[in-house]
Amino acid sequence: MPAISFFIEAVSYNLPQKLKVKKWLKAVIEKEGFKLQELNFIFCSDEYLLGINQQYLNHDTYTDIITFDNSEVEKQIVSDIFISIERVKENAKTFKTLEFDEVCRIMIHGTLHLLGYKDKGKAAKTLMTQKEDEYLGYRSESGLI
Repeated sequence: MPAISFFIEAVSYNLPQKLKVKKWLKAVIEKEGFKLQELNFIFCSDEYLLGINQQYLNHDTYTDIITFDNSEVEKQIVSDIFISIERVKENAKTFKTLEFDEVCRIMIHGTLHLLGYKDKGKAAKTLMTQKEDEYLGYRSESGLI
């Protein structure tokens, strides 16, 4: 059964409006012509995500998100997405936006990677940002904003 799940590791966080967030993300996945199988969001601390970055990607840097695509069938989503809540809160302050809006932006960013969008290079990054903005606008259809 297709599912989006939320987990917490090494941080205290409660995602607001979980059911509406799930509806929104499923709608984006379907609009892009993909099928949802399993999508896990793991909200964690900076240190927890740094450990994952070091262990699996050999990067010794803090980041706000790491997306693992575990799909074995084309156009089907099976993934674990790790999000540093500490980075999200810092980003929200830096960009003068609400924490919930920043969490949604990071969640859709990771989902877009699973849908084939990249963010390396100027053109790819521009398209990724355009898609983030477009799909953030779809939140109202799910009753999120």
